[in-house]
Amino acid sequence: MELRLDGKSALVTGASKGIGLAIATAMAEAGARVMISSRKQDALEKAAAGIDGEVEVFAANAGEPDQAEACVAATVERLGALDILVNNAGINPYFGRVIDIDLPRYDKTFRVNVRGALVWTQLAWRSWMNEHGGCVINVSSTGGLRYGGMIGIYDTTKAALIHLTRHLAVELAPTVRVNAIAPGLVKTDFAKALYESGEEAVAAMMPLKRLGVPQDIGPAAVYLASDAASWVTGHVMVLDGGLLVGGS
Repeated sequence: MELRLDGKSALVTGASKGIGLAIATAMAEAGARVMISSRKQDALEKAAAGIDGEVEVFAANAGEPDQAEACVAATVERLGALDILVNNAGINPYFGRVIDIDLPRYDKTFRVNVRGALVWTQLAWRSWMNEHGGCVINVSSTGGLRYGGMIGIYDTTKAALIHLTRHLAVELAPTVRVNAIAPGLVKTDFAKALYESGEEAVAAMMPLKRLGVPQDIGPAAVYLASDAASWVTGHVMVLDGGLLVGGS
């Protein structure tokens, strides 16, 4: 079955590269009109040039509510609707033990990864989805489903995002569906520090014996945004090469 998003308008944050760009590309290819957003205008324009479909760009810092509001307003104005919101933007400014983090970087991580997702969802709800319905997809992480390692604060924000997803799924039903995707280790610039010293060894721990790539995530987002998932809300779709299933 071919999944289509014809007639729908989507906004994807953190979409100039990596997973966000893959999601935006997949949605455009499925027929959606897409607004892509990230902090840098030049990176957005370069990304848009490589997408086959109707694409608009708007530079905004996902952690700044006034910029988010301007982007959401521009999406509704330019695309005529806001049916799909993908909260993909995220940051991880700290690598190390949780106990040692400084408060400025702690606050910054939560401001973008958790508060940002809530603010963008509030804006989408108030500007369009409250009256017309829609779909929100939050990009979390398998790190939000386990503990340990050196990105514990980032993982904690992703756990909070999963919990926020499920709360919003209950509150906004039945007109708006809210789901999350929890990728495992995907080959992006964002995650490079986690695999560049030994990609083959990391891949060997996974049942499917390879790391993910951004293009593995795009079709999952299209499914969650499509009518085929009309009875799916509050769900966390884990995409990690079978690592959690395999228990490695």
